[in-house]
Amino acid sequence: MPEDFHVKVNSYGPGRNLVLRWTDPFTGRRQAKSAGTTSRREAERRAAVLQRELAEGKYASASKLPWQDFTWRYCDEVVPGLAEKTGDKVNTVFAAVERVLHPKRLAEVDAARLFYFASNLRQEGKSEATIRGYLAHLRAAMRWAVDVGLLRELPKFPKTQRAKGQKVMKGRPITAEEFDRMLAVVPVALAGQDRGPERTAKPVPAAVESWRDYLRGLWWSGLRLRESLALSWDRRAGLSVDLTGKYPMLRIRDDAQKSGREQLYPVAPEFGEMLLAIPEVERRGRVFRLLGITGREGRDPTWVSHVVVRIGEAARVKVDERIKKDPRTGKARIVIKYASAHDLRRSFGFRWSRRILPAELRELMRHANIQTTMRYYVGLEAESTAEALWSAYDRGENGNAPAFGNIRGNTAPNGATGGVPRNDGSP
Repeated sequence: MPEDFHVKVNSYGPGRNLVLRWTDPFTGRRQAKSAGTTSRREAERRAAVLQRELAEGKYASASKLPWQDFTWRYCDEVVPGLAEKTGDKVNTVFAAVERVLHPKRLAEVDAARLFYFASNLRQEGKSEATIRGYLAHLRAAMRWAVDVGLLRELPKFPKTQRAKGQKVMKGRPITAEEFDRMLAVVPVALAGQDRGPERTAKPVPAAVESWRDYLRGLWWSGLRLRESLALSWDRRAGLSVDLTGKYPMLRIRDDAQKSGREQLYPVAPEFGEMLLAIPEVERRGRVFRLLGITGREGRDPTWVSHVVVRIGEAARVKVDERIKKDPRTGKARIVIKYASAHDLRRSFGFRWSRRILPAELRELMRHANIQTTMRYYVGLEAESTAEALWSAYDRGENGNAPAFGNIRGNTAPNGATGGVPRNDGSP
């Protein structure tokens, strides 16, 4: 009952923070904590808040709060206000902390334990980007614990830096030839023929065509997987097609994108033409309607992601490989990553990075920060640039295109140019 807890405000001398004191009715022990202020009025307000928390069972000493109680409160009070995917990541992070650190109390997760946690994840083969994400979610949760009085102070978190030569992307942009292979093997992947004859079943033609249309949509639009599944012709939807202007656009409501702002975004001309080619009578509901092997419609993101990877695997489009350690046995194994829905987005971003300016690419990719655009899509493919340069050079040497300026430089001995014009005006 509320009357069982009576929190008083005591002073221990001028200039010092006031102290909140109470007696635990269950143990009979006197308890105390700093009010964090010298103002009597503010201290009385905080005493009332603490008294209510004690009565409702929501308060625990920062040094004694069980880790499990902290995670339960965070999942009950904070996670419901986050995006669904973010909530899933928070649960993954909490599970990783429990698996690696086995904390009994929140206060045990200090700086030393956090450094050990990051080191352990690195030994398991987690990328620096993944470790950085884990620590960011854990920092946000523990900062909340400080704000609500469950933790005295935020511990120091380890810094993560991308190792020299480490890939920025988890996959890579795929080529047009690889994409054509993915389209070709859709019937094989849907039927399960890539997994053995015992799993073979012939998919209905409508299912095959729905997945081919979906792959083309990802290839031409650069949409994220969840965005593509949410895309609708209905203007009231979170993400919808807008055909009211001169060019097709995407209308994204504030609750359907990372930036939290409602905006109109341009689409690539190829995707715009794909949308305009759909008969007006069919512009109802979701744009992409994916059918299973029997013709039944499905929209679960996990299922869709799995099928796209199945298609990439059947087409043998390998985009990355890494060594991963089993957390239980410690044995290392090579994990091959096949083309996914996000690799189609990467392909879209890379193609357009060579056509438009970074600021324009940022808007097309719907990045909140241009640094993301610069990091992932601009200037990463030096090999492709070199190939274009050498192709232009070869055309000039073979007489198929004019040579501009002094390509080789004046490096021939005794002033000889070997047929290449000199830039000093001499023949």
